[in-house]
Amino acid sequence: MTAFDDHVQASAKLISERGGPHPPRVAVVLGSGWGGMRDSVTRAVDIPYAELPAFPEVGVAGHAGTLRLGMIGGVPVAVLAGRQHTYEDGRPDAMKGAIRTLAALGVGMLVLTNAAGSLKPAMGTGSLMLVSDHLNMVQRTPLHGEPGSQRFVDLRDAYDPPLRRIAHAVAARLHQPLHEGVYAWMLGPQFETPAEIRMLRTLGADAVGMSTVPETILARHAGIRVLALSLITNLAAGLDSEPLSHAQTLAAAQAAGQRATQLLAAVVPALA
Repeated sequence: MTAFDDHVQASAKLISERGGPHPPRVAVVLGSGWGGMRDSVTRAVDIPYAELPAFPEVGVAGHAGTLRLGMIGGVPVAVLAGRQHTYEDGRPDAMKGAIRTLAALGVGMLVLTNAAGSLKPAMGTGSLMLVSDHLNMVQRTPLHGEPGSQRFVDLRDAYDPPLRRIAHAVAARLHQPLHEGVYAWMLGPQFETPAEIRMLRTLGADAVGMSTVPETILARHAGIRVLALSLITNLAAGLDSEPLSHAQTLAAAQAAGQRATQLLAAVVPALA
């Protein structure tokens, strides 16, 4: 057994001890703008990532670095407030320990959320997009060094079609517009150039961001079903005259965050 495996087992043990008798069935990773989701968790128990040896350090504004355990609509959940991005230290497997811990706890479904830029003028700031597929433009994998044939993960339905249908049904019930499209992963932390955005549009991308894809690969490798939602915080470079910045991303995410978290809080129990 490796030190990594020890860290995963230790993290799972601590979560089981503090989380009570009901292990989480659904896990959620909160990106920028989605933090209000934590308020929907009842009987909440918080564990800082720093106490979980398999979990990453989080160094980006808007990412709290706390695991919240509890219930949403009667469903046991694990809500991860924050992620580590590949651009922080160059590691696409930064969330590997966290995802493996969720798998060890028996989590069967993972909801990934992010803030993203829109490549479609009709999908403006404040819109919500369900991810149907992705473009791994970075062409890096969190599975580097994994042994055996299991590393060859089938990503044909990486974003689970039945879960997507449930999300659409919940959005319709709430009269909440919900787009669906392809998410392009770019490394960052710099924003894309107008030429890169034109390239991504040609390739079929509908939104662009700096996360989510590595976690999707890790989850599918672990046998966890994935649903992903993007909160649109800006039009991508070349589609709008407003300069891009992380402060703008956070401000737009905060403005639309209440609608986003309302939908998410309704979707999570429906999945289970």
